[in-house]
Amino acid sequence: MNTRNLITIVSMMVLVGTEVFAVAIASGWALAGLLDLGDRVGHVLMVLFSLVAVWIMVQLWRRATSIEPIRTARPSH
Repeated sequence: MNTRNLITIVSMMVLVGTEVFAVAIASGWALAGLLDLGDRVGHVLMVLFSLVAVWIMVQLWRRATSIEPIRTARPSH
């Protein structure tokens, strides 16, 4: 296992994930407030935007691990 790459990717995921989920939740709250949709619709929007954020994070993980592999190739004997 390549721990240096793992630490780099996890650190990047924490940084980007915090931003992505903050934007998702804030967007749902702001849209519901601006359009006077109520708390329930605001929560639904937050959940929907958070699902998009999860999809973004999965795609980011896949791309990051393709560039910086976590597992090292085993030497063949």
